[in-house]
Amino acid sequence: MAKGLFDLEKHFAFYGAYHSDPINIFIHTLFVWPLFYTALMLFYFTPPLFQLPQFDLLPFQGSTGLVFNFGFLFALLYAIFYMGMDMKAGTLAALLCFLCWVSSSSIASRLGFSLAWKVVLVAQLFCWTWQFIGHGVFEKRAPALLDNIAQAFLMAPFFVLLEVLQRVFEYEPYPGFHANVVAKIAANRNEWEAQKQKKHY
Repeated sequence: MAKGLFDLEKHFAFYGAYHSDPINIFIHTLFVWPLFYTALMLFYFTPPLFQLPQFDLLPFQGSTGLVFNFGFLFALLYAIFYMGMDMKAGTLAALLCFLCWVSSSSIASRLGFSLAWKVVLVAQLFCWTWQFIGHGVFEKRAPALLDNIAQAFLMAPFFVLLEVLQRVFEYEPYPGFHANVVAKIAANRNEWEAQKQKKHY
């Protein structure tokens, strides 16, 4: 059971404490990965980190290729983080990260920067709006990013993937994981509720 930076139970319980309402979880399931994907689209236009020949994704469209830039580094760091927390689900998440990088690079190269940034802006605003609605209307608790922005951004895509794997396939990284997380989430929310009550007095 990994600890510290790769302590999946700790990270999952932290993020889960801000996402207990089923509708809010559903909203995040729909919109978290598009946020990741469109961020990679924008990162496509950053300078290469090192020089290598571009690999054509669609050879019949010669302008389309992969560039090992900040988008690649972004996907790589997420992939390493997820695989460090749980090898099975993390490998699936890592594969999704790199599929997003390849696909978003292809689309961004065809759109060009002048159009791509507009598409990204609209998608980001739409997805963020729905997530804040999920928190304000259904969860009734501010997003996790207001308390720990780095952990929230890193954990969000993996959280929704694990939620789907758990609900659909009853997947657990190890026996007792779900029960431990539920207990930690309950303790976190009880503490939060107690702090809210103090503010009213």
